[in-house]
Parts: sequence; structure tokens; C-alpha cells
Amino acid sequence: MAALRRKFGEDYQVVNTNQATTFTAPVKKKRQRFVDKNGRCNVQHGNLGGETSRYLSDLFTTLVDLKWRWNLLIFILTYTIAWLVMASMWWLIAYIRGDLNHGHDSSYTPCVANVYNFPSAFLFFIETEATIGYGYRYITEKCPEGIILFLFQSLLGSIVDAFLIGCMFIKMSQPKKRAETLMFSQTAVISQRDGKLCLMFRVGNLRNSHMVSAQIRCKLIKSRQTPEGEFLPLDQCELDVGFGTGADQLFLVSPLTICHEINPKSPFFDLSQRSLKNEEFEIVVILEGIVETTGMTCQARTSYTEDEVLWGHRFLPVMSLEEGFFRVDYSQFHSTFEVPTPAYSVKEYEEKNSLPSPVSTPTPALTESHGARRNRVFSVDCINTSEERGRHGGIGGRLPSKLQRMSSSGKEDLQRKVLMLSSQHSEKACSTGDLPLKLQRLSSSPGPEAENRLQLKSLKVGFEPMTQSTGDLYQHSLAPTLSPAPVPMHSPLLSGGRPEDNLPAKLRKMNADR
Repeated sequence: MAALRRKFGEDYQVVNTNQATTFTAPVKKKRQRFVDKNGRCNVQHGNLGGETSRYLSDLFTTLVDLKWRWNLLIFILTYTIAWLVMASMWWLIAYIRGDLNHGHDSSYTPCVANVYNFPSAFLFFIETEATIGYGYRYITEKCPEGIILFLFQSLLGSIVDAFLIGCMFIKMSQPKKRAETLMFSQTAVISQRDGKLCLMFRVGNLRNSHMVSAQIRCKLIKSRQTPEGEFLPLDQCELDVGFGTGADQLFLVSPLTICHEINPKSPFFDLSQRSLKNEEFEIVVILEGIVETTGMTCQARTSYTEDEVLWGHRFLPVMSLEEGFFRVDYSQFHSTFEVPTPAYSVKEYEEKNSLPSPVSTPTPALTESHGARRNRVFSVDCINTSEERGRHGGIGGRLPSKLQRMSSSGKEDLQRKVLMLSSQHSEKACSTGDLPLKLQRLSSSPGPEAENRLQLKSLKVGFEPMTQSTGDLYQHSLAPTLSPAPVPMHSPLLSGGRPEDNLPAKLRKMNADR
């Protein structure tokens, strides 16, 4: 089946000859990951050219970074070649001195005793290098070149042992293996926490030894295009997992749920449940810490693609209280369950809340009616204040006696009259018996007689009530010409008649008696 897919492609048809039915195998194309689930980065460097010599400048790191099979091969080949080269040098000394021809002559003193051929020279080197010392082969005092070669062999052997054994030790003690006991959840979830939409995943530590100064970071890998038209493949963006609040510093003694709040600063601000199906991104999680037993820094990595992010899910709890301790159930470590979660993005939610509500929006009619009420209700204190201002200004002394008696009445009568005015819905002209009155001094005609003339102007009472302050009424009493009441076109004032003719008959009689 796999061979057919490689040959004909992913969208081939499988035909069942028994039932004579044809169906298409729903095979989803595997997405190329930037970082595998085990933390390995899928990046290969090519076309280095002359830059490969840089690897030889740091030979020790290059050997440590190699895979185990190459390390073992280099280890075996290095010792085998070194042994063969040194054994050949001992055999060459014996051949040059002629010790090979006098191997069984007891009267002859060779450079190395009992070395007759190459195998015997190789055994001598191994006994010397490994400090076995069987005592059958040894260097005599009549071989200075053998003594020099022996010193060189000791120095070279120490260097090779230190280099290769040290390389193997570092390779075995790498903290990468400590990362194998650090777990990440298979999927990430998006749900609400504390009333906010959050992206969450889970981390855990399988060992009892702690990770000192554990810190977690998240990167969003996503290709994008800048406003200038530049295409950035695999652009890296930082995801805030509590850097400002210190939530990224972990006390990893039990499984923890890492939370990324989706806010206007998050790259997932406009991510919704529907757009999640069409997105292509990868979230890389990096957990760093110091191994408590060795003191070396360890780093564990994993990644989540858009297919591994579950919308509207939450992790099952894994902690339980036992008798005297807390128990962690790692069988539920990757399990999730569905919870009610809004399907729209945070951006759509904020835009929806920012729109004005039609119920709370004031209509122009209500606004105008509210403004019209302001011209209607006056407090008793305002009336008294305006009357006192009129009295101090000389107007109160020129009022008729009946008006003076009415103005000296108590606040209760005035308040009752104000309430009667506020209950009327139509505009009307106030007579001398309806308070409050707005008196205006006639300044249009000069002379002392004009000062005694008073014009009682009709006060418009609107449909809507409103409270007016004392200062406003005082300004109206001082400057009545700023907002005069409209005078009908047939008024005697406009037709050239006397101002007294505009007053009611009863008021004209009172003025005449005075």
C-alpha cells in the first residue's frame, strides 16, 4: 500500500474487486514540521563550499555532535591505526639493527628481547601501552632509539586516550537524555480561563530530581509578508507565557499547565474556531533548566501545529490527594474534554462590545425634550434670590402693593405654584397671580416716568421640566435682553402703543391707583 502511494501519489483509488465498489482513501497530506515532537530540528545545511574547514577547527565539538555509530567507528579506527603504526615502528627498529636474524642467539643483545617478527613487535607494543608487563619482552640498555620511541609512545598514547575517552564520556553524559524524562502534552487547547481566552499546554517531569531554575519559552513559526512586499519564510514571533509576571519561571515538581493569554498583543488576536482550520503555523515550546544531579543545563523542545490545537477543550486533572502525599496519574496526562467556548476571536468579541447599544443610545427627540425641561422648573431658592436681587435693585419698591404682598408669602405657596406650572404641557402667558414672574425694567423710553413703568412679560413654559440654578436665574434677571420672549407681531409694543396698554386691566387699575 505504501509503495503504491509512493508510485502513483496520495490520491490513488482503492478498488475492492469482491464487492465491485470504488472509494477514495481519505489520506491527509503530512505537513512538514520545523521541529519534531521529540525536539529534533528538521534543518539541513547545504552548499557550504569552503566553510567545511570550520568543523575541523573545533574537532572535539564535531566529534561530540556526531551520531553514536560514527563515534564508535572513529574510536575503534583511531586505536587500531595507532597500534599498528607504533608496532610497525618497533619492528622497523629491530629490522634495521638486524635483531630479527639473531632472535635465538643467546650471546646477542637485541634492542627488544624476544622480538623476532611483526606479531611479536605488535604484542610488545600492546603490553607496553596497556602496562600489562608480562616480563618476556623488554627493552635493553643498548638501544637508545628504542628508549626515545618508548617515550614518544607514552606521550602519544596519553593524548589519544584523553581525547577519545573524554569525547565518549561527554557524549554519554549529555543532558539530552535528561530531556527524555520531560513530558509535553500531545496537543494544545484553547479555552477560557478567568474569563479570558487562552492557549494552554501541559508539561511534566517524570523524575524525582528537580529541574533547577526551570524556564519555558514559546515561539510562533509562521510565514508572512511585510507591508513592503518582503516575504519572510518561517518568521519567528515570541508568545508571552508570563514573562512580565514571572509565570515563565517554573517549579516543576508536578505537571503544570502553561497558559498564553490571547489579547491585542498576541498573534492569535484575530484567531477564531473557523479560521483555525485554514491557518498554517507551528508553536515551538522550549523548556530550559539545570539538572539537579549533574549541574548541567538541559533543554527540552517540542512543537504543536495547527492540527494539534483543539478549540474548546481543557485538560483533565491528574493530581489527587492520597494519604500523606500527592499522587500524579500520568495516564490522564494527554487527555482533554470539551468545554463551552466562544467560537469567535477576541478581536471580534471586543469589536462587538465596542458597538453602542440601541437601547442605551439617547435619541435626538429625548435629548431635545430633556434640554427643553431645563426651561421649566425653578427652585424656590432661585425665586427668592431673584426677588432679592430685584428688591435691592429698586424694582421691588416699585411693584404694586398686591405683588409685594404675594412676594412676601412663604416658600410653600411658591413651591406649590411652581409645581402647578410644571404639570402643564402647553405654553401659556403668566399673569400677575402666577409665579415666578420675570420683571423687566423698561429702558427704552427715557425720563423719570419711564423708570416707574414695568413690563410684565409672558414667560414661556415648555413641555419638559429642568432645574435651573440661582446663578442662571440671576443672569437672566440682570440681562433679560439676551433671551427675550418672542413678542407677537400684533403686539402694541411693535405697533407703537404705550407699554401700559399691554398689561392686564387689573394691573393697569392698580398702577393708576398708585
